[in-house]
Amino acid sequence: MRVIRRSRKWKLQVGITFNPNFDQHIVYGCVSMPSNVFATTGTNVSVLFFDNSRKADKVVLIDASKLGEEYKDGNNQRKRLRDFEIQKIVDTFLDQKAEDGFSVVVSHDEIKAKGYTLSAGQYFDVKIEYVPITADEFAEKIAGFKSRLSELNAKGAELDREIARNLDSLSFVGQEGA
Repeated sequence: MRVIRRSRKWKLQVGITFNPNFDQHIVYGCVSMPSNVFATTGTNVSVLFFDNSRKADKVVLIDASKLGEEYKDGNNQRKRLRDFEIQKIVDTFLDQKAEDGFSVVVSHDEIKAKGYTLSAGQYFDVKIEYVPITADEFAEKIAGFKSRLSELNAKGAELDREIARNLDSLSFVGQEGA
């Protein structure tokens, strides 16, 4: 789901309008569903939850896009959520739990700072796994990269020469008097 700017108001593509100040605090949660989970659409769908009391301090964002099992419905490939997956979504939502790679609980100010996006993935922490290597292993990797780069540059130079030869061999054959 994308938020797009139109004049002085923010508008979600599904047609829900927010004040640019996002002071209404009516959004309570968003669940990004797997693609092909609804029979009438093959696009990604998000389910929005609203709290008209405007008392919600936090918004629960769930990325359920990787859940579900695939099955064939005639010629169409579909996906359905299994009972335990539905229960996981419901429990996470009701308990307002943050789970790595699945859900986050954010404030309205955080949503505003991220350009009003309601995609849970935009709020996940990026985790980089570091693999310890020795100085010798590092030097060996760098030498390998340099060697490969040298090979590719040599191949590129040969291709440049071949292209130039082909261009040199071209001649214009035109009609006289044309």
